[in-house]
Amino acid sequence: MEYGLIGAKLGHSYSPAIHAQLGGYDYRLYERSEEEFAALMQSRAFRGLNVTIPYKKTALQYCDALSDLAREIGCVNTLVMRPDGTLYGHNTDIGGFIALARRAGVEIAGRKCAILGSGGTSLTARTACRHLGAREIVIVSRSGPVDYEALYRDHPDAEVLINTTPVGMYPQNGACAVELSRLPALTGVLDVIYNPAKTALILDAEARGLRCSGGLYMLVGQAREAAELFTGRAIPEQETDRIYGLLRQDMLNLVLIGMPGSGKSTLGRSLAERLGRKFVDCDAEIVRRAGKAIPEIFAQDGEPAFRALEAQVVADVCREKALVIATGGGAVLRPENVRAMRQNGVLLLVRRALERLQTEGRPLSTSLEALQEMWQARAPKYLTAADAAIDNNAAHGDAVRAAEEAFHEAAHR
Repeated sequence: MEYGLIGAKLGHSYSPAIHAQLGGYDYRLYERSEEEFAALMQSRAFRGLNVTIPYKKTALQYCDALSDLAREIGCVNTLVMRPDGTLYGHNTDIGGFIALARRAGVEIAGRKCAILGSGGTSLTARTACRHLGAREIVIVSRSGPVDYEALYRDHPDAEVLINTTPVGMYPQNGACAVELSRLPALTGVLDVIYNPAKTALILDAEARGLRCSGGLYMLVGQAREAAELFTGRAIPEQETDRIYGLLRQDMLNLVLIGMPGSGKSTLGRSLAERLGRKFVDCDAEIVRRAGKAIPEIFAQDGEPAFRALEAQVVADVCREKALVIATGGGAVLRPENVRAMRQNGVLLLVRRALERLQTEGRPLSTSLEALQEMWQARAPKYLTAADAAIDNNAAHGDAVRAAEEAFHEAAHR
């Protein structure tokens, strides 16, 4: 065993992909039982390990030396075998969290911070907040002295909210532990969850105009610090930004929005092929689920029934990652649809001249006048939802390249 991540249950992890970018060493995932973990610690048959649940505290007892941070927080997430055969333990999660807060522009110094959750990640957050000079730290949990109602009642002046619980993590997308409207003094929100890219909590914070971020940058930041310990060499902080952008580029959906007949499906198929991704056409999925064509749905069941089915399809499709998705022209009409798209997606508005829009088989595209009225009504929603807009009036290849460039640029922000 050279380097890797060890825990009881690992499932999918981005750590190997991150470490592949950070150094030329073999990094693997190791699921180990308590007995296997103890045996490995005693044998010391490894060069360096990241440690995750449930062994972060247990690993302390096997270390010959600890960093001040590891000693302060009472757990380690990084183990390094030194040349003299001694085992050194450190905690890079704190550095990762601090990097996350700084990149998001969430000011903690002098602020009152409410931390949701009381587990190991909560320990990381509260230690980081102390190091960053928080004025006051309140720990909120369902069974602790400060529960969620007590948060609203006694601490409405909380200025920074930090979620360290799994609430809202895939596949429970959409769940949210708190009502931000009941915390009027908030200036920033951080969520350590990175799947989905934007939890319901982060989407709520965005809607309020608060500085906020999900946890992916923390994951990359702590890995960079661990890699420095593994390799014994300094790694520029800019590498965190570069790898973060690459991960987002691989994880995020490319979601096409725009008027009916603007070429979203054709463009989406070409983009999926170019990017090596699965393509999902929401209208085609609606037809599959309904067992009939969209004009028939409108004629037999009415537009409200179509919109309800569309909302369900959008919710199901957009909770997944790394897809190219073409949405229906009216998908932006419901705020919950845009919210579902934004949790894991970069939204690109496909623009085409109204007189060039395809109208066949489209119940609401009956004439140029109807399209003009539709555009006037929907344009504000398209423009508000979109991360970027691309022109689809000229050569198809030009539109494909423009969409790919816009997606990559947005993913690296």
